[in-house]
Amino acid sequence: MRAFVRLVLSLLLAAAAPLADAAAEDVDLELVLLADSSGSIDDAEIRFQRQGYADAVTDPMVLSAILDNAHGKIAVTYVEWGNAASQDVVVGWTVIDGADAARRFAEALMTAPRRAYGRNAIGSALLKGKRLIEESGHRGVRRVIDLSADSANSWNGPPLETARAEVVAAGIVINGLAVLCRHCSGRPVRYDLEEAFARLIIGGPGSFVVTADSRATFADAVRKKLILEIAALPPERNIAALSGPQVRFGSDGEARGK
Repeated sequence: MRAFVRLVLSLLLAAAAPLADAAAEDVDLELVLLADSSGSIDDAEIRFQRQGYADAVTDPMVLSAILDNAHGKIAVTYVEWGNAASQDVVVGWTVIDGADAARRFAEALMTAPRRAYGRNAIGSALLKGKRLIEESGHRGVRRVIDLSADSANSWNGPPLETARAEVVAAGIVINGLAVLCRHCSGRPVRYDLEEAFARLIIGGPGSFVVTADSRATFADAVRKKLILEIAALPPERNIAALSGPQVRFGSDGEARGK
């Protein structure tokens, strides 16, 4: 009897799978924005970071990049991360297909309270991003996790190397925003943060690191990063078309140096 019940359940699940897939919304990009909310980031800096993303997502160049793609829309969610037990979805999955949707996303981002705290657990943050993509209800041509941080250290949770490998194996690209500006979050004093991002964090075809090296360039770095991710052009065409913060690529299409 139990075997029969299990058989019936498996058949029902198998029948439901195509229906669930058919209900998924097609988008050009599924994008998880993982923003640093660890102990080195105070509440004023949290707001500053959010404002940078709010300004970028409503920027005409970003909206133009979205509309120029095949489906003309992306799905994006904004997550703040701290320690292994603290990742907060600040704004859930939102389809952006024009200025109105972008404005609503920006408003939600600026009004939600801070809930993530603790010492860096980048591996946990990456795996959180992977789960969100897998459960998004969207079907993206591309899938990207974008992690911003003022440090490449991961003090708790799953090993960073293991988490990165699992994300990349799932066909998800990891890009990075290295935050160097002292008046935003501070710069590690004992190592090259961009090099550490390239070596330890980013991964997948065309992955890259964008640098925010001053308070004034933070919003521009976020804008540039979003355009690179949305447009999905070859790296040399992206870099030629955009000015501002540095982007690191290597000969294999992944960022490996300045």
